Amino acid sequence: MAQNVKKIQNVNKAQNVWKTTVRLAERLHGQRVRLTIVGISIIIYVGLSIWNPVYSAKVIDLLWTNIQAAWKSGTPFAITWDHMGRELFQLTVQYFFTWIFYYLQSYLMANVAETLTCTLRTEISCKLNRLPLRFFDRNKAGEILSRVTSDLDKVAEVLQTGLLKLIVAIGTIIGSLIVMFIYSVPLTLIFLLFMLAAILVTKAVSRMSLESAAARQETIGVLTGIAEEYYKGRDVIKAYNHEQQSIEQVKKAAEENRIANQKADFLTNCVNPLIRLLTRLAHVVVAVIAGKAMLDGTMTVGVVQAFFQYVNQTAEPMTEASYMINSLQSAIASAERTFELLDETEEIPDKEAAADIARAEGHISFDHVSFGYDPDKLLMKDISFHAEPGQKIAVVGSTGAGKTTLINLLMRFYEINSGNITVDGVPTTEMTRSGLRQNFGMVLQDTWLFGGTVAENIAYGKPDATREEIEEAAKAAKVDYFIRTMPKGYDTVLDNEASNLSAGQKQLLTIARVFLCNPPVLILDEATSSVDTRTEVEIGKAMKKLMKGRTSFVIAHRLSTIRDADMILFMEKGNIIEQGNHKELLAKDGAYAKLYYSQFE
Repeated sequence: MAQNVKKIQNVNKAQNVWKTTVRLAERLHGQRVRLTIVGISIIIYVGLSIWNPVYSAKVIDLLWTNIQAAWKSGTPFAITWDHMGRELFQLTVQYFFTWIFYYLQSYLMANVAETLTCTLRTEISCKLNRLPLRFFDRNKAGEILSRVTSDLDKVAEVLQTGLLKLIVAIGTIIGSLIVMFIYSVPLTLIFLLFMLAAILVTKAVSRMSLESAAARQETIGVLTGIAEEYYKGRDVIKAYNHEQQSIEQVKKAAEENRIANQKADFLTNCVNPLIRLLTRLAHVVVAVIAGKAMLDGTMTVGVVQAFFQYVNQTAEPMTEASYMINSLQSAIASAERTFELLDETEEIPDKEAAADIARAEGHISFDHVSFGYDPDKLLMKDISFHAEPGQKIAVVGSTGAGKTTLINLLMRFYEINSGNITVDGVPTTEMTRSGLRQNFGMVLQDTWLFGGTVAENIAYGKPDATREEIEEAAKAAKVDYFIRTMPKGYDTVLDNEASNLSAGQKQLLTIARVFLCNPPVLILDEATSSVDTRTEVEIGKAMKKLMKGRTSFVIAHRLSTIRDADMILFMEKGNIIEQGNHKELLAKDGAYAKLYYSQFE
């Protein structure tokens, strides 16, 4: 538990508060006019908040004097413009402008905060497109999304409420206490004594709330993990008759979460009644002493009611100060994490005079290429091979041998440490990334479809494609018939996970996407791994037609699918240990031959 509390404290605490605050302030330079108006509004609002009770004391005393005079003289009490009307109108106008300037500062600060959030989100979106693949390898998707969503929401929320409240509270508290000391030093000291107790209680509850938040976060994580695990494994659970055991485990995790939530919610909700109790006790003590002062003639009715106004507008901000400061610290920590993302090392920019090949012929060469995620620990050493236009290059090997890494280097998702990779004789480092990648079509084992229509998903690589072109690509991928059985055919909307499609259907749609792009170089990473044998044969025929005249790189585990390859690269531990065609490698009776025969024993 202590470790979880410490982790939460570290997450909610910035490592360099001043530097982050300065950078955040620099992002607000473009909104100086709004911020200036906000500052002026705060000054006027705080000034009116302090002046209103003073003036109301004058009005109440005048009103009380006039009522007493009318009662003693036996004449009816009446209010006219010259007789109390002017003063009451002025007080009303002051309260009205107090509201106006509160509304103005709140509205403009919300505008400032949301504009800042929008700007930072746009910068992060652009930044993510410029980050190398290694960044995404070492960062979880949830952590990145958290910085884009919850962290920025927290910054905006605190700018709109927390920061504004804190600035207003500081000004109001200082001004109110000065007037309170002028009215009565003893009463002010008594009030501050009660407020000190309230602040200590708030800090204690805040500390306990942090501990309960850690417990709640931990139990939610356990419960979510169990629920996700059981949902994915529901078929296995049913097959082994483990329904009752799984229910018991969920009930146990849910009960622990309920207890943690109950404690956290209690601590969150109990502090305000406790603070109000202390505030009411302060009111009672102040009322008793102020009442005696009125009887003694040392304080007037107007002054007493004004003093209570100051008590009310000072008590709550003083007790909420710790929460305001905590929320500010949390917001700065969130801003710091956002700036850390924006400061990440980007991809090496394209050269100014970089070349672009509109449509490559398909000459691909690796010349003594070396690569490592860590420069001191090379994964690949001295990789060399050459692919001619129209050749089918198969890349095989065990899991983790470096097959996908080889393709990533070809697509320039990673930068090589040494050597050269060329397309039609042009080094890929001398080309723009977009110009290089427009010559490749990829079908990966892990399919990706976005929320949109079936037609839009197929046309992802060619947005200007006509419906006829889209349908032709679907027919080539043997997916046209299936699409037409869907509720709205090609206009059927898929959700962002395409949960209404099977794995094989998703794969067919991504294959259709490549057919439509018609690229000169193909990359197929187990492209038919999720389809049935009959469909695989049909796709194989279409792929063979598609690959004709195009250079193709095929990553395969089933060696029967790549026997017709012009060149087979057998990889092991990041290196090519054998290369040649199927017959040549079988004749060598090496690693490839052993793997091939093992699949057909």
